[in-house]
Amino acid sequence: MSYQTSDFRNGLKVETEGHPYTIVYFQFVKPGKGTAFTRTKLKNLLTGAVIERTYRSGETLEEADIEEQPMQFLYEQQGIYTFMNTETYEQVEIQGAVIADDAKFLMENLQVDVLFYKGRAVNVTLPNFIESKVAWTEPAVKGNTSNNITKNARLECGAEIQVPIFVKEGELLKIDTRDGGSYVSRL
Repeated sequence: MSYQTSDFRNGLKVETEGHPYTIVYFQFVKPGKGTAFTRTKLKNLLTGAVIERTYRSGETLEEADIEEQPMQFLYEQQGIYTFMNTETYEQVEIQGAVIADDAKFLMENLQVDVLFYKGRAVNVTLPNFIESKVAWTEPAVKGNTSNNITKNARLECGAEIQVPIFVKEGELLKIDTRDGGSYVSRL
């Protein structure tokens, strides 16, 4: 299937220059003189790089051979992460480079979405929020409460984040994974 410029919308997955992209921004421009065009920003699904491209009105882009599947994280062994498809129970092994920095949030049985391009896993999308217990945290220093004071904490999933000074070991926290792991609340 191919998409014309009038079909563009944010999140649309297209293939151009032999690589899969998702449209992160588009703007239809109708100048006073000349033909209309669409200005876009495309994010490469393999590398994460963002490029800008301009397409004349009526140009087409091919649909990317992308499939998103819900999966459950099982375990990690020597940098290879094993996931199970929650619908077919098929297991898939994914290299650590695909997961990159998000690996620190992976916990057994965590539900994720895995993006496949031509049958190969290219991206793992974590849920926006996870819940994890505090395994270790620095002790609170009495009297150190001038403004918004934070301290280091290590979660059971292995991630190290900044938490407010009142958080103690063993507490269950809600963590935002979209920005690299920020404290949201205690549960």
